[in-house]
Amino acid sequence: MFAKTCIIGLGLMGASVAQAMRERGLSQQIVAFDTYADTLSMAQELGVIDAGFAKLAQAVAGCDCVVVATPVGAIADVLDTLAQALAAGRLPDDCVITDVGSTKAGVVAAAQAIRVAHGIGFGQFVPAHPIAGAEKSGLLARNGQLFVHHQVIVCPTPFSQAAAVAKITALWQALGAQVSVMDATRHDAVLAHTSHLPHLLAFALVNQLAAHDDNLDIFRYAAGGFRDFSRIAASDPIMWRDIFFANKTALLAGIEDYETQLARLKQQLLTEDSTALLADLCAARHARRHFGHMLASAQHRNDPTMSQPTQRYCIAPADRFTGTYTVAGDKSISHRAIMFGSLAVGTTTVTGFLEGEDALATLQAFVEMGVNITREGDKVTIEGIGMHGLKAPVKPLDMGNSGTSTRLLAGILAAQAFDSVLIGDASLSKRPMERVAKPLRQMGASLQTTGEKGTLPISITGGKTLHGIDYAMPMASAQVKSCLLLAGLYAEGSTTVSEPEITRDHTERMLRAFGYPVEQNGNRITVHGGGTLTACDLAVPADISSAAFFMVAASIAPHGDVTLPHVGINPTRTGVIDILRLMGANIRLTNTRDVGGEPVADIVVKSAPLRGIEIPLHLVPLAIDEFPVLFIAASCAEGETVLRGAAELRVKESDRIAVMADGLQTLGVDCTVLEDGIRITGKGAARYVFGGGAINSHHDHRIAMSFAVASLRASDTITIHGTETVNTSFPNFAQLVSRAGLKLDVEQDDV
Repeated sequence: MFAKTCIIGLGLMGASVAQAMRERGLSQQIVAFDTYADTLSMAQELGVIDAGFAKLAQAVAGCDCVVVATPVGAIADVLDTLAQALAAGRLPDDCVITDVGSTKAGVVAAAQAIRVAHGIGFGQFVPAHPIAGAEKSGLLARNGQLFVHHQVIVCPTPFSQAAAVAKITALWQALGAQVSVMDATRHDAVLAHTSHLPHLLAFALVNQLAAHDDNLDIFRYAAGGFRDFSRIAASDPIMWRDIFFANKTALLAGIEDYETQLARLKQQLLTEDSTALLADLCAARHARRHFGHMLASAQHRNDPTMSQPTQRYCIAPADRFTGTYTVAGDKSISHRAIMFGSLAVGTTTVTGFLEGEDALATLQAFVEMGVNITREGDKVTIEGIGMHGLKAPVKPLDMGNSGTSTRLLAGILAAQAFDSVLIGDASLSKRPMERVAKPLRQMGASLQTTGEKGTLPISITGGKTLHGIDYAMPMASAQVKSCLLLAGLYAEGSTTVSEPEITRDHTERMLRAFGYPVEQNGNRITVHGGGTLTACDLAVPADISSAAFFMVAASIAPHGDVTLPHVGINPTRTGVIDILRLMGANIRLTNTRDVGGEPVADIVVKSAPLRGIEIPLHLVPLAIDEFPVLFIAASCAEGETVLRGAAELRVKESDRIAVMADGLQTLGVDCTVLEDGIRITGKGAARYVFGGGAINSHHDHRIAMSFAVASLRASDTITIHGTETVNTSFPNFAQLVSRAGLKLDVEQDDV
C-alpha cells in the first residue's frame, strides 16, 4: 500500500501497527521516531522497523504514510512538525497522516490551528482511534493481530481529503479492523462513557480497596467480577492522565451522570426500596442483553463490514418432519403489548412474549423513555405511566431490524412534548418511511426522513398539537394503519383510517382489551383522541407467521405430521391457512378458543400432495409475511402457481419477490418475476424438487427460514448465508426444526 511508512512512537499501539504492517507486507519500508534510543535499536534488531531516528523531521522525510502513536498530549506538537515538513516539501503531497489517540475533538482543533498557522490545507491528516489495547505496554508487548476484528473509529476533519480518508480506511481494514466513521465531538462523547469513565472508575476502585487496612485479604479473595473490571487499572497511567485531561468536558459529564446513578442506588439501599432497586437492576440486565444481541447480529449502520453475513445454515436433505412444537410468540402482538402496556394506567403482565430482537427493540425503546419494565423469560411486567408519561430519550432510539417498531412508534412519538430520533440497522435503513410520515404531517406532526427515498433516520420534533384526519390508505398496510390510530389517541377530534383491503387488526383488538373504544364500519376504523388506556393481563399466542414454516414443512415432507399448539388464528392473519388449503394441504384446527380478545387454536398438519393455484387477490394482504415460504410450497405443487397484487413484498426487509426468485432459480425451480408478484412452475410429485446450492438471504429472516424448509425436498445440501437475522423473529428456529427432522447445522462466517 505504501512505499515508506513512519511510525511516531513505539509503544504498544505504534509497535503493533508496525508489526501488523510488516506481517502483511503493507509498506516497502517502515521507519520510526521515538525519544528512547534503546527502543529504536531494539525495534530494528527485532525486525519491526528498517531504521530508527532520534529527530522527527529526519524520520518523516519522504514518507507517504505517517502514523502518530504518541500520548494524546504530544499529538499537537507532532502535527505541527509534520505541517512544517509538508510546507517545506519534505513530505510528499500525497502522503497520508493518521493517529491512534483516544480523544479526537482536541486533535481536530489543534490540526485546524496548525493548518492556519502554516498556510497549508492539511487535508492529508485523517484522525483515527483503534479501540484495542492490552494490560502491558511498550515495544515488547506489540501484537500484529491486535486490531483484528476490533473497531477503529475514523474521524475525518472538515478539511480531510476524500482520497486520504479512503487510504486510511483501507489501511485499518488491511490490518484486520472493522472501520466506522464518526464526528470527532460525537466520538469523544461516546468514548467518555464507554471507555474513559470505566478506566477512571477502575483506577478509583483499586485505590479505594488498596487503602483498606485488610487490603491483602481484599485482593486475595476478590471475585472474578472485580478482577475483570479492575484489570484495566493496570494500564499506562501517563497515557490515561493525558486522555482524561484531553476529554475532560465529556468525562466530567459522564461522572455527573454516574454520580446520579450511584445516589439513586444509595437511596434505594438506605430505604430498602426493593421494587425500585429490582427495576433498575432488571433494566440494566435487559439493556446489556439487548445491545449484546444487537451487536451480535452485526448489522449496524456505521460499519461497512457489519453488513456482511456472520452466520449460515448448512442443511442436508431430509424426509421427515414430525412432532408437537410451540413456536415463537406472536411478534405483532408482542410489539403492541409493550407499547399499550407502557401507555396504560396500572400494571400490565404479558406472558408468551416473543424474545426476538425485534420485540426486544420495542421493549428497550420504552425503557429508555422511562417505563419500568421487568422481564423473566417470556413473562414481562410493565408499570404503565399513562398516555403522557413518556420521558425524552437521551439518544436516538435504535429499532434494529424492526419495521413494526419504527412505524408504530413514529405515531406515538409524533404526539410527545419532546424531540426524538429513530434509527435502525442496514436493512431497516433502506425501507420507506414516508408512508407514515406524510399522513402524520397531515395531522400536524413534524417529521423529517432522510434522502429522496424517505428512509431512516426519522427526526421528530415534539410539542406539536395533532388533529384528527380522515385518511384513505393508498395501499393495505397494518403498520401504517396502526401508526395513525396510535397518533389518533393523542389527536384533537376523531381519526379515521380507510384501508383498501382488510389487514391484521391486532391494534384494534388490543385497544379494546385496554378499554379504549374503537369504531369500525367495514374498512373504516375510527378512534377519538383524549381517552385513557387501562392496564390488563395479556397472553400472547404463538405467531402464525412462525407456524407457517412448520405448516409448509409438514405439507411438503415425504413424512410430515406436526401439531402446533396455541397458535393465533386472527381472521386477518389466516391467509396462509386458506391458501395452503386451496392448494390441497391437510390442515386441521382443533381446540379453538379465545384468549385475551384473540382467537387461538391448535393446528395439525400432515403431508399432502399440493396443486398450483392462482392466489385470490383478497387473500394477499392476509398472508403478506408468509409468501416466502408459500413460494416453497408452490415449488412442490403440481402445476403453476401465480401471485399478483403483492407489490408490498418488494419493500420488506428485502425485495422478497426478487430474492426468493433468485434463490428458487439457484435451486433449479422455474419461476418468472412479475411486476407485483411471481409465477412458479411446481414439480408436483417429484421426490426432489430442489437441488443443492448457496442462498443469500439478504439479511431477511423469512427468506432464510423459507429455504431451510426447502431441504425436505432437496437432493443436495443447501447453504443459507446471513441467517443471524432469524433472531429478530424466531430465536429458537434452528433448534425446533432440527428436533422436527431437519438436518441443520449452524455455522459462523469469518468477518
